[in-house]
Amino acid sequence: MANFATWMTFMEFPKRLAELRKSQRLTQQFLADAIGINVSQLKRYEAGTSQPTLDVLRKLAVSLSVSADLLLFDEHERDPDKELKLQFEAVSHMPPDEKKIIQALLEGMIAKHQTKQMVGGFIN
Repeated sequence: MANFATWMTFMEFPKRLAELRKSQRLTQQFLADAIGINVSQLKRYEAGTSQPTLDVLRKLAVSLSVSADLLLFDEHERDPDKELKLQFEAVSHMPPDEKKIIQALLEGMIAKHQTKQMVGGFIN
C-alpha cells in the first residue's frame, strides 16, 4: 500500500477519490450508500464538478480506510519549509520539557502573526 499511497499523492482530489474507490473494488453506488449520499453526488465529486462538505470528507476517509490527508493533499504540501525542516528534526530529539518550551514559543509567534494579519485586515 505504501507505493500506492505515494502514487496517489500526485493526483488531485477527484482522481484520488476515484482511484481509491476502484482500488478497493467498490462501485460508486456502494460507496455513496456507505456514506449516505446520492450516487449522482459522488459522481460529481469524482468528476471534479462539486466538492464534498467536511462531514462527507470524513465519511469518505472512514469508508475508504484512509486519512483525510491522503484524499486532500499532495505529497509534501503540508511539510514545513525546507529552512525549518532541520530545526524541527533537531527539536524532535530533545527532551519533552524542552519540546514544550519550543512549542509554547511557536504558538506565541503564530498567535502574534495571526493577530497582526487580522488587525491589518481591519485597517486596510
